Amino acid sequence: MVRTDKFYIDGGWVAPAGEATGPVINPATGEPIAEVAWGGPEDVERAVRAARAAFPAFSAAPVAERVALLRRIAQVFTARKKELEAAVTAEMGSPADLSDWMQTGSAILYFNEAADTAEAFAFEQPHGTTRLRYEAIGVAGLITPWNWPLNQIVTKLAPALAAGCTVVLKPSEISPLSALLLAEVLDEAGVPAGGFNLINGSGQDVGAAICRHPGIDMVSFTGSTRTGIAVAQAAAPTVKRVHQELGGKSANIILPDADPGRALADGVGRCFINSGQSCIAPSRMLIPRARQAEIHAGLLAEAAKVRVGDPARAETTMGPVSCRAQWDRVQAMIARGIAQGARLLCGGTGLPEGMNRGFYVRPTIFVDVTNDMDIARQEIFGPVLSVIAYDTVDEAIEIANDSEYGLAGYVYGQNPDEAEAVARRLRAGRIFINNPPFDFSAPFGGYRKSGNGRELGLFGLTEYLEVKAMLGYRN
Repeated sequence: MVRTDKFYIDGGWVAPAGEATGPVINPATGEPIAEVAWGGPEDVERAVRAARAAFPAFSAAPVAERVALLRRIAQVFTARKKELEAAVTAEMGSPADLSDWMQTGSAILYFNEAADTAEAFAFEQPHGTTRLRYEAIGVAGLITPWNWPLNQIVTKLAPALAAGCTVVLKPSEISPLSALLLAEVLDEAGVPAGGFNLINGSGQDVGAAICRHPGIDMVSFTGSTRTGIAVAQAAAPTVKRVHQELGGKSANIILPDADPGRALADGVGRCFINSGQSCIAPSRMLIPRARQAEIHAGLLAEAAKVRVGDPARAETTMGPVSCRAQWDRVQAMIARGIAQGARLLCGGTGLPEGMNRGFYVRPTIFVDVTNDMDIARQEIFGPVLSVIAYDTVDEAIEIANDSEYGLAGYVYGQNPDEAEAVARRLRAGRIFINNPPFDFSAPFGGYRKSGNGRELGLFGLTEYLEVKAMLGYRN
């Protein structure tokens, strides 16, 4: 049984300072499945004290010890993977197959990737007549979202531990069960007392207290741009480092010579994965105007393959969105798209046919979209694809870059030189060309209002490090 009534602080399970709780709702049914203790500033204070006390010894430990710890965590995580999968499916509505290979499988890869990166990194290195020393920044406050609950925790936690930081984590109140299980994994793997601390609660109480606390040296936040601004404002008086991975409205450029079968299958699949709740979802598809009829037919065929339903059933490819508030937002955005003149190719408002409960959304594709419409400019975070026609490749690039976001971009075309030339001109942090194999060490982060800093690989490790220059060191 998951310990929903306690927090994990200083190497043990402790009762919260107050009596506040919050429900965990199964989005497939709309019914509560757990009641979780919520904390506040007093609990954050206790966690920060534990993390600060643990930091000197943990940061001074040999890198090999931290690498070995990360590998043990990956092993224990693997042994308990089925429990973690079930928790994600219950709290998030993620289909069982997705909970297996993306929601939990990626977390194992990221623990091992952080271990590999730290093992290969020179924490001290010569720089002319100076010696550079990379040191852990201190106590890292991690505030993570609900859409990829374990994945997004681990992309922060693994490099933080690899760097020698101690951690205070606030997971999303929508998806706390998998995080509580992860705390058990870390405890079993032997994370030192105070090295990892977890407090559940609201952003207003726990999240804000983490951002403001002078004992937190860095905050890493993933979530909406609106909340990211509040995080930065709360952290500013203490001049701590703030890393943010925020919103996205990624463009997917289908070049005139693209193979429509591959491009459309990938484009629809990537937009609708996790019920569209992905910050890098290619939610704007830019298509050659001359090929509209052909591409529209292909999009309809791909949408027809989506199987919306109970996430526990093997045949389901799309479960519900995470909560009532998210369902309401997606419905409002679909209605706004219709009102502003976009044409529904498929989908629309309301529950899918045959469903009378749960937060399910009809897979929706709009065509005849212009880039000034709200559905083309705002992050919807649901299974909604906006299709925009272009006349020239230059126009497609201009449309793609005409966004306040810049997290990701996609290009499909049969001529690699032309596809790469387009990728170079896109103003976004990660560009996928013809659906390549996923690189788990490539830097991840965005331009403009999509955030600052990078996660994963070498770039993710150095986010948690300070650089000391020792002049006159005898290199």
